[in-house]
Parts: sequence; structure tokens; C-alpha cells
Amino acid sequence: MTAESTLSSPGTQARDHGFSPVSVMPPRGAVPVRFTAPRPPARPASPMPLLVADASAALLGALTLTGTQFRPLAPALLVAVSLLLRPHRARPPVPGILDELPAVCGRTAVAWLTLAALVAAYRPDHALSVRALLVGFAVQAAASCALRGTVHARWRAALLRHPHTALVIGPAATAQRVAAAVLRHPQCGVRPVGIVAERQDGAEGLPVLTTGEEVERAVVQNGVRAVLTVHPSVRAQQGPLLRALAEGGCVVWELDESPSYAAQERLAGFSCRRLELSATRRGSAAKRTLDILVSGTLLLLVSPLLLVCAVALRISEGPGVVFRQERIGKGGKPFTLLKFRTHRPVDEHEAATRWSVANEHEMRGFCRMLRRTSLDELLQLWNVLRGDMSLVGPRPERAYFVAQFSRTHPGYAARHRLRTGITGLSQIHGLRGDTSIEDRCRFDNVYIDDWSLWQDVCILLRTAATLVRPTGS
Repeated sequence: MTAESTLSSPGTQARDHGFSPVSVMPPRGAVPVRFTAPRPPARPASPMPLLVADASAALLGALTLTGTQFRPLAPALLVAVSLLLRPHRARPPVPGILDELPAVCGRTAVAWLTLAALVAAYRPDHALSVRALLVGFAVQAAASCALRGTVHARWRAALLRHPHTALVIGPAATAQRVAAAVLRHPQCGVRPVGIVAERQDGAEGLPVLTTGEEVERAVVQNGVRAVLTVHPSVRAQQGPLLRALAEGGCVVWELDESPSYAAQERLAGFSCRRLELSATRRGSAAKRTLDILVSGTLLLLVSPLLLVCAVALRISEGPGVVFRQERIGKGGKPFTLLKFRTHRPVDEHEAATRWSVANEHEMRGFCRMLRRTSLDELLQLWNVLRGDMSLVGPRPERAYFVAQFSRTHPGYAARHRLRTGITGLSQIHGLRGDTSIEDRCRFDNVYIDDWSLWQDVCILLRTAATLVRPTGS
């Protein structure tokens, strides 16, 4: 499937972002922020009021149907379609009625057109007229806007009374400027209470926190539930701190001062997006279910092939068919990776610290074929089934190189937020073999930030397609 180690290409050293990195914790041997009493994650606003609003609007629209057109199936279908088409994206500011009007009208139109098509197909003698469609659509859309507007108004009032307290992380001057802008817009529902920066800047504004103890004290005393990062390099330089805050129940947002890209989410006029840094991520159960189903099925299907490879290796290479090596997985925890042994390193030190074992070019033809077709990686399906790995994720590396790359490539350690995988976004973009570690790190973190189950399926399909033109591992 993919290579487990690559050479760093020339010219891929860590980039200088133009200012001293925020260093609340010492870079080596530091103890990250840990809360003495673990806090439960912030409870998001319940979707139930909006569900009730949408269902009630659909029922009101169904009441416009007359006679035999009003059957139990009609309102049930309208409610079901309306709820299935609801957006599930959480935005930091509470939207207004006009913001949601196009989406509400679109969902309502789809619901009524679906109902009309089904009635025309199965009960043509009771087909809905154009007038019935328009009246029903208008009533449901108006009711939905009114009811959702009422819910949002109550949420906005609650946020004005009890805003989410937040810390702003970044260069002191920039962070103070962003914090002041957010404070000028209380309708955002976020109230900054402190700045996390490398050093005190002496300027007026919010208190500047420069140590881990100060950060932890501020989080606990102020009940901080939100974190705003205000510089592109903060995520790479302060990854351990951000992950500790996320694990402590904080929601982390990345803000961008420049209007350089379109964003669906805004906070006080700043483009922003939510960073998923907690070890417990939405969709984890679905991803694990996919791993178990696919890896278990493939192990059953390819077991005869595995047996043939094992016997052939035993005959041609002698004892020791399975190669076991310690790799670093999710959260920095080591595990034993399995693969067919295609070459024997001189000793354990060479296997753990060299990119390519000595005399690898002298590999026998059968072993070379296993590596070229990635058949030597099939045993890692057992690692996936056990839960050591996932089908899709950043490739696991040896502890020696994880420590080395974490020092030289910002964001490399952040790859371990998710289970490592057999294949990944880096591999389907050609980052295999002697390719850039910096590029691989960037693609891996993009995959984690934008993770979805459908993305995993697409990566698996593209990986399968590359097997017809194998390039080796």
C-alpha cells in the first residue's frame, strides 16, 4: 500500500514565519497543561428546539392539504424530508432569519416536490395541484422561518447574558487587537478573558499569560470554553497546548485577519474555522466500524494469498517470515507493526535508525515483487482489526524518526491525533518513497482537519486503483 519511511527532500526545512514562536511551554521535556480535575466537554446547544420547529412547520404545511390528499403519509413524509435535509454544521454566531431563508426555502421546496412526485406516481387521481403546492410551500416556509427565528432569538439572548469565555493565542499585539474587536461585538457570544503569548508586551488590554500554570489557572477560574488562535503558525508551534485545552473541554477556533479567502463561518467579521484537536472526534465510531468490516472481510478473502506468500518466503528466505517492528501510533503510543520480511537488516539498531537497510538492492526477485506490489503490507490488516491502526491515516513511523521529525518539522507531532493508517491522503498524492517529509506532514494534517467517512472511502478507492500501476513501498 504505502511506504513507512521516506527521505526528507532538500529544501524542506521548517519555514520561518517571521516572529518568535509562541512558547508557553519549553520545547523539550515540558509538561503540557493538564487539568487536575478533568472537565467534561462543553455541552453544545441542544438541536431539539430546531427539530421541533422544523417538524411543527412541516405539520402546519400539511394542514393546507384538503380531503383525501391529507393522509397520515403526507405529513409524515414532509416531516421526514424536512428533518433529513437539515444542516448539521455548527456556526459560532447564531444565524438570523434572512441568513437561513434561502436554505429553508430550498429544503421546503424539495420536501413538497418529493411529496407531489410520490402522490402522482402512486395515486394519480389525487395528484397535488400547482395551487396546493404553492400554498403548502408558502405556509411551511413562513412557519419554519418564524419558529427558527424564535429559537435563534432565545439563543442570542442567552449568549448575551452568559457569553463563552475565551483565551486568545498568538503574538501579543495581534492577539490584543483581535480580542478588542471581539469584545466590541458581544452578539458573537464570545468574551476573551486573557492572551496567551511568549512575553508581556506592556500594552494595555487583557492580561498576558506566559506560563502553563497561568493558562491552567485562567481556564479553571474563568470557566474558559473557547480558544481563538490568531496566527497561522500557532497551530504548529503550540500543538501540545491546543490539544491539552481541547482535551480539557475547550473548543478551538482558528481566526484569520486577512480577507483572503471565502469562509462560511465568521466571528466578529473574522474568517474562522473550528479545529478538531480532541482525541475523541465526531465520526470515530463510524471510522472504526468501517475499519473492522473492511479489514475483517479482506483478511478472509486474501488468507489463501497470505498463506502462499508465507510458504514461498519460508522456502526462499528461511525462518522468520513475519517482520515485527515498533512504530508510533495514535497519541504517541507504540505498537508492533506486522509485515512480511522481504530483507534482513544487519542488526536491530540498523532496522530502527536507517531509512533503508544495507544491501537492500540485493533483495531476491520474489521479495522485490512483494515490495513492488505492496503485498508485504497485507499483514497490517491484522493491525487494523486489532485497533493498532486504521485503514486510512498518516503512515506510522519509528520512534527514532518521530522524535527527529517532530523537532525539525512543525506540525509533525500533530499527525498522531488520529490512528495511523495503511494508506492516506499523502500516499494517493504521490508522497511515497524518497519524498518530502514537510509535504507529507502537511497533507496528513489536512486529512485529519477535514476528515469525513466519505473521504476515507475515496482514499481507499484511489489506493485500490494505484495497485494496477504499483511503484513499490
